[in-house]
Amino acid sequence: MTESRRIEDLATLKAFAHPLRMKLYGALKLRGAATASQLADDLDDGTAVSLISYHLRKLAERGLIVEAEREGGDGRERWWTAAQESLTINSSDFRDTPESAAAHTALSRVMYDERRDHYLRFLEQRAGWSEEWQDAHDSSDFLARLTPGELKELTAELHAVVTRYVERGKAADPQGRETVGVHLYAFPMRG
Repeated sequence: MTESRRIEDLATLKAFAHPLRMKLYGALKLRGAATASQLADDLDDGTAVSLISYHLRKLAERGLIVEAEREGGDGRERWWTAAQESLTINSSDFRDTPESAAAHTALSRVMYDERRDHYLRFLEQRAGWSEEWQDAHDSSDFLARLTPGELKELTAELHAVVTRYVERGKAADPQGRETVGVHLYAFPMRG
């Protein structure tokens, strides 16, 4: 698995922008590896295994996921895993045509919806987490008056801090650790 991948082409961007594909990719990142049947069980929404298999193949065609080592089973099912630890998508790569810009906006909306759903699920399940985890969670917003350069600097610093904690979590004893979503949005506002 590679550390990071920057999506720079429209075909990959469009392939990833499908809501079900994004869910499947996210589930593989959380699980590590899974079959289409396991992912169907995770979704628990009646999505057919054959449809999940189709979308997994589409993700694989764009190099976003790869076949993984088999972890048991009858040997007929394919195991899949994410091909990279993180994806980067920069708006600067998709400004050249109206179609590219619209596809980038559509992907951004799907990503936001997926992240919002994760947070809402946490809120619904919060009482099931220990008081320690409930107290550790954060929901904040800030308003700052910045230049574009300062916003880029702030974003780079925040990414560096989060990356440091991600690396610490990989190297540490897994005891007492949970997967934690960190969603950052930084954008100019008027009005």
